[in-house]
Amino acid sequence: MSTVTRSASASPCMALNGIIDASLFPLKSTSDVVNLFRRALTSAIEPDLTLLSIVVGYIELSLTTGEAAQAAQAAQAALGSSSDVIMGNSVPFPVVTHELIAGLYKKFQTILSVVEKPKPHRQATRDIIKKVSDVIWNSLIRSSYKDRAHLQNLYSYLSGNKLDCFGVALATTAGCQLLGYRDVRLAISEDHAWVMFGQKRVESIEVTWHGKGSEDKRGQDIGAGIESGSWLYLGGLAVVCERGMEVAAICVALNISLSANSDCVEVAELQQQLLWLLYDLGHLKRYPMALGLLGELEEINRTHRSISCEQLFREAIEASRTYYHNHHVYPHIFQGNYYNRLLKYREAFAAWANAADVIRLYTYQCRDDEEIYKELLDIANELIPYVMKTESSGHSARSILRDAEVFANLLRFYDGICQWEEDSLTPILHIGWAKPLVNNITKFDYDIRSQVVIKLPEDLEAEQAAALEAKRATAAAAAAATIESSLHLEGNNNNNITVVKKEEKSKSELPTTLADLTAACGEKILNPDFLLQGGGQPFADQKQQSVAEETASHNNKSSNNSDKEATATTITTTTTTTTSNGGTLAQSPSNEASSANEATQQPQQQQQHKEAKLEESRSNSNIVEQTISTPALVDDYDPFEIMLKRPVITLYSQKMKGLKDLLLAEKLNTHAISLQVTAQSVASRKVRGVADSRQTATISATITAIASTESGIGGGTTASASSASGDSIAASRPKRTRRE
Repeated sequence: MSTVTRSASASPCMALNGIIDASLFPLKSTSDVVNLFRRALTSAIEPDLTLLSIVVGYIELSLTTGEAAQAAQAAQAALGSSSDVIMGNSVPFPVVTHELIAGLYKKFQTILSVVEKPKPHRQATRDIIKKVSDVIWNSLIRSSYKDRAHLQNLYSYLSGNKLDCFGVALATTAGCQLLGYRDVRLAISEDHAWVMFGQKRVESIEVTWHGKGSEDKRGQDIGAGIESGSWLYLGGLAVVCERGMEVAAICVALNISLSANSDCVEVAELQQQLLWLLYDLGHLKRYPMALGLLGELEEINRTHRSISCEQLFREAIEASRTYYHNHHVYPHIFQGNYYNRLLKYREAFAAWANAADVIRLYTYQCRDDEEIYKELLDIANELIPYVMKTESSGHSARSILRDAEVFANLLRFYDGICQWEEDSLTPILHIGWAKPLVNNITKFDYDIRSQVVIKLPEDLEAEQAAALEAKRATAAAAAAATIESSLHLEGNNNNNITVVKKEEKSKSELPTTLADLTAACGEKILNPDFLLQGGGQPFADQKQQSVAEETASHNNKSSNNSDKEATATTITTTTTTTTSNGGTLAQSPSNEASSANEATQQPQQQQQHKEAKLEESRSNSNIVEQTISTPALVDDYDPFEIMLKRPVITLYSQKMKGLKDLLLAEKLNTHAISLQVTAQSVASRKVRGVADSRQTATISATITAIASTESGIGGGTTASASSASGDSIAASRPKRTRRE
């Protein structure tokens, strides 16, 4: 075991909790470390981040680097090429002494002595935090500006002057705490960290770098990153930590890896027990990433009897939805990968689609979003194709390839990625994305793809408007019924005729759609074409109803003002006949004298009309219509059960909207689908003065032309459409000045 040769003073060191208690040392086992953390978290004084980070950092580096890493590599070479091997450590658990911790603690105090300490009740300012980060930044080795393993704790900084980007943010926060600035808090996104300060902790400041480059953002506000729509800043909904959550961040940052494909069991057990301690104390309630990590550790080695790893993944998602408006992506990825490992592919596809629903909230930034891009690329090009290949080897009744909901979730996954790409300066869906997408879609047969009801945002707005209109009409009808019942209760029998006429008149003035629905509430009037393919009218006899509505409105306009009440009374007896050329002929009584004859002929005409309506519905849609006076007929199947089983999705991205007809076609045009996904990826931006709508229309016209031609003629159609779009761009391109 590699030991630290630094000379450490044995004198007690003043810390946040007073003098470092020598009775707590030495720490010889995992339980001793857990007890140290429990005492720090349950004490009346806030936990000392510097002390705890030094302790776990020393244990981590002792068990994962030096002799431990060499032993792991030798054991891995003896096992051969097997991957994902978790092995024990031949190095014994390191003994954490009081002299070692006190010496490193005093060294950190010496480094920060150049920064002035606050006066009583004084809060930190941007300049103070910037100065603390400068002190730490300038003492780092220049080669450490890369995110490597085991560089995220204060022990790595104090023993070797090395820190990664998270380590710099943690060291800055711990330094401000050590100086006495208690309002400084650590803020953590899913791939970045910064500092929040102020009385209400609403002011932010960058204290570290991010990614492969070492661009100095220190001292800047994170507002620019939030406005850019980057996933890196989570739209301003990052985890702003309290002291207990900052201790959780120290535990989450522990790196258990020994080598590329081996982990240290002792460090994993320490991390798992510390996270359970924080979970029991309630410090992980608002920390989705920590809950997901604890779920993965429990999946490998379950230690809790009542709480399963699946429940932890659900709690992480619930925390993201409750406290951060569902702006965190990794909780859904944790859950999807877990279901995929258990071969629960339906649940995995749903979780991955939920992750895509979150990423659609952001705009892709090439440098900042590299990590989440890799995660989604791995899902799209590795995990999903492997599942498809496994399931397509044999078609069984329970295969996901026979499940329309799985196909709907697959479309939702790619729709979220396409919308993430919109407004971005860098395209996402290149040919490497398009080929797996086309291959995955072709695995589903037409009878499965046609069960999915694809809607657009415009359709949802129309449905909401129609529902609002129907609600208003229902309220008006209920008010009229209330008036009628009140008059009956008062005993005004002389007004019965007038009330009936007025009620019939008000009903005739209501929207005809509501009247038709009320009259046919006992009928089976759904159109099977609309249910199975999503096209046409929702009702089988909607066309005939619209004709009757036009006839009724024509009769109302042609009548005199003196006959309004009579028309309202006899309008229900009007019959409509359809001529051979599609016209309509309406017959209505002209005066009150003919109403008696009409009353005698009414049952016969109604019966003839109902029989003709039933015969026409049988020939058109093969669904038996039942009217109010006709007894219900038994069908072979219930259309409502089919409607409940059909998944409904809404496509929001411009690319997937253009694929709606192609995805539901009986024969897939893979070339057109690939072109729609990859061509002109930045579809919503303006290109040299061309508006968004014109550019989108050009893409749609090109794809439509390709989809309508045969495979042999598709190239010429594409060339002509692309040349037309090029002419439109050249015509609207602004002239350059001589200086340009």
